[in-house]
Amino acid sequence: MDLVFDLLQGAGLAAAIGIRPFLPVLLAGALASADIGLDFDGTDFSFLEGPAFLLAAVICVAALDYASRRDRAPARLPLLIGALAVVLGGLEAGGSMADRGHPVALGVVVGAACAVLGFVAARSLFDRVRHRLDSDAAGALPVYAEGAALAAAGVSILFPPLALLVLAGLGLLLLRGRQRGGEKYAGLRILR
Repeated sequence: MDLVFDLLQGAGLAAAIGIRPFLPVLLAGALASADIGLDFDGTDFSFLEGPAFLLAAVICVAALDYASRRDRAPARLPLLIGALAVVLGGLEAGGSMADRGHPVALGVVVGAACAVLGFVAARSLFDRVRHRLDSDAAGALPVYAEGAALAAAGVSILFPPLALLVLAGLGLLLLRGRQRGGEKYAGLRILR
């Protein structure tokens, strides 16, 4: 049962990192430093709670916030964020598995997959919503994304079974978004 809980913890944390990568990493590092829910000490992943890694995450939060607020953010920024989310999600899930001596490779693979799920579902949702909002309201979307990612990470770390809700919610968002994308142009076919 511990294996399942640790895998759920890593999967939920990785999915949260997929939504928005750096604040969940900071939360996981802070909780691991205090040995609350996670503890990377004594594993190959001890750097995830180290001060240098956490400082780099703080700098990345600031850089991502600055880049998100610019009118002309680089076009490849989302791909870079997605790639970082996959790497960080795999590392954090692997660390969650290593915390109690479980197979790290399983955590890395599941974590990377869950980070992809979180990234694709969140990007799909926020892209759809952004087009419906005025520029001021759309500017607040990164704050909502950070909040959702932080909440998903906290729930997954402290109550691992609730990570199932995080994963199911992201899967549902992705599925509904794809269904709506297909329905969007269904009425235009009738006009032919």
